Amino acid sequence: MVFSKDNMTGIILALLSSVFIGASFIIKKKGLRRAAMVSGVRAGVGGYAYLVEPLWWIGMITMIVGEIANFVAYAFAPAVLVTPLGALSIIVSAVLAHIILKEKLHPLGILGCVLCIAGSVVIVIHAPQEHPISSVKEVWYMATQKEFLLYMGSVIVLVFILVFYFAPQCGHSNVLVFTGICSLMGSLSVMSVKALGTSLKLTVEGKNQLIYPETWCFMFVVAVCVVTQMNYLNKALDTFNTAVVSPIYYVMFTTLTIVASVIMFKDWDGQNVWSIISGICGFIVVLSGTILLHVTKDVERSSSFRGNYTPSSPTLSTRLCNSNGESHKHEEEDESCSEEADSRRQVYYGP
Repeated sequence: MVFSKDNMTGIILALLSSVFIGASFIIKKKGLRRAAMVSGVRAGVGGYAYLVEPLWWIGMITMIVGEIANFVAYAFAPAVLVTPLGALSIIVSAVLAHIILKEKLHPLGILGCVLCIAGSVVIVIHAPQEHPISSVKEVWYMATQKEFLLYMGSVIVLVFILVFYFAPQCGHSNVLVFTGICSLMGSLSVMSVKALGTSLKLTVEGKNQLIYPETWCFMFVVAVCVVTQMNYLNKALDTFNTAVVSPIYYVMFTTLTIVASVIMFKDWDGQNVWSIISGICGFIVVLSGTILLHVTKDVERSSSFRGNYTPSSPTLSTRLCNSNGESHKHEEEDESCSEEADSRRQVYYGP
């Protein structure tokens, strides 16, 4: 398959984003351990020595660079290509943890890595070409088509029902309530991020899009969607086991994002049935590998605790770190990375 220049740029940026974000967790954890050794107080028990640890800040900067690369990738490549590739950050984190932190990778975890890589290759090979866009008004036209308005209306109605009816009644007993809200809002946030990224890309190329109110409207939607998404992701991770929340959230978020992108940007128009089926199969393989990685990590954490540690209820920050693919033997050390881990997938698994 011959890739367009934009598609190649988007693929490279998405891969770089996964490398930077996956590596950032390992760098930050090294920084947390070094700070704990110097101060004698770990982050999980109230220590803040990591704030003056250069290695921790290098990890923070690395993550920010990765998030920026992910944001820009949406301006060049379809969301059906960029979003699933976010799972590769889990592989980078797991492999580096195995090599640098000496955290053993379970044999089934290795299989999960292989599945993620194989699925990503299939997705890249059968990815649709990015349709050229010359103005933010074109994106606005796509966003106001009756098909996407129907999707957006359905998402808003479902979110209101989940927030005001199901969340008070069974939000703390059914994992699908909070993750459903996150995933539904996440699909709209990615569409808005792609629209905003396209506007900024055209502006950099000399076609100023900041003069159009549509650009600022997309920016407002991004802010609202991301804040709502993060709020309910916090609730989900604070209520349920990370090994349950992470794969469910990734599956729902990525699936809904692909559906939204296909409706709004018509990503599959012009593709043959075989390419579409192959892309879907690649996505399923990536999902399988992601779930396998999370399950094996949870098993390893449980076995490491058994016999020498009595686990209390995991904190929100620990769960946030775990949700992004980092292995944890000392959950107290990782509380400080909650905000950065939370921004992915959502992000990062999203923007």
